Amino acid sequence: MINAAIVGLGWWGERLLDAARPAAHKIRFIHGVSPRPALRQALAEKHGLRLSPSIAEMLRDPAVQAVVLATPHSMHADQIEEIAAAGKPILCEKPFTLKRADAVRAVRACEKAGVLLGIAHNRRFLPAVGELKRVVDSGALGQLLHIEAHLSNENSSSNFAPWRHDEDESPAGGLTGTGVHMLDCFTNLVGPVKRVTTQLLRWKPAPGALDSLSVMLEFANGMSGTLAMVRATPRYWRLHVFGTTGNAENHDESGLVLRLSGQPHERRSLPEVDTLRLELEAFADALSGGAPYPITYPQMIATVAAFEAIVKSVQAGGATVEVEQ
Repeated sequence: MINAAIVGLGWWGERLLDAARPAAHKIRFIHGVSPRPALRQALAEKHGLRLSPSIAEMLRDPAVQAVVLATPHSMHADQIEEIAAAGKPILCEKPFTLKRADAVRAVRACEKAGVLLGIAHNRRFLPAVGELKRVVDSGALGQLLHIEAHLSNENSSSNFAPWRHDEDESPAGGLTGTGVHMLDCFTNLVGPVKRVTTQLLRWKPAPGALDSLSVMLEFANGMSGTLAMVRATPRYWRLHVFGTTGNAENHDESGLVLRLSGQPHERRSLPEVDTLRLELEAFADALSGGAPYPITYPQMIATVAAFEAIVKSVQAGGATVEVEQ
C-alpha cells in the first residue's frame, strides 16, 4: 500500500480524498497541504490527514511515499520539479500544464530524478472509452477519417473558484474544465494533433460563465476532427470515430454504438465506474511494479501541445495555429 500526500484541498481535492477510501488497499492519503490549513482542519480530521502549509514541509514527512497534485494548472510544473527533486513520484491533475515547454520541463525533471509521473485524465479509465479504443485498434473501421467529441456540463456555475475562471489560469472557455478530457481521448485514440482552428462565443463572463468553444483539428496521421464544449448546459458526452468501413460512438460514458458496413448496428453497454478510484489504483499499481501507468510521457506532452495551440488560436481570434511537435 502507498502512503500519499495530497496538495490542494479544494472541491476536487476533496473528491479525490473520497475516491481513495475504496482504494485504500492500494493507496491512502496520510498528509494534506493547504496554504490555509486552519480552513481545512475539519476535512483533515475527517480523512485522518496531517496538515502542512507548504510542499516543502510535507516533503519532510518520511511517511509520505508519493504525492498527488490537485492545484491550479499554472503551479504544476514548478511543484513537480520540487517534488521530483525530493525523490517522490507524482500524480498530477489535468490540465498537466498550460504550455508544452512546461510539460517537457516537468517530464524531464521526473526522468532525471527517476520517479514516476502520472497525469490524472480520469476519463481514460472509462470502460466505454477502453472499448472504443479496442474497436479502433482492431482495424474494423477501415481507414480512419474523422473524429468528433463533445463534452459539456454545468460546473462553471455550480463549482466556482476564482482561479478556475481566470483567463491566465483557465483560458479558452470550457477547455480546461471539459475539453482537455477529450483532447486526451483524441491523443489516445488517433495520435497527436497537427493544427487547430477555433471559434469562441461568449454570452456571459465568470462567475457563472456562459460560452461555447468549437475547434477544428487536423491530426498528424491526416485525420480531421471537431471538438465542442458549452458552459453551461446539462451534462452531455459524445466521442465518435469514423472510418471507411464503419464508425463507433460513445454516446455517453457507458455506451457504445458500432456501425459496420453491411451489418446491423450493434449497441454495447459498459459498466459505470468510479474513474477517480481507478486512476488512483493505476498510479499505485505502476509504483508497485504492476502495469505501467496507461498515459505515456509523449502522450502527456502531445495533449498539452494541442491545448496550447487551441489557446493561441482563441487569442488570435480563431486563426489556424500549428501545434508544436
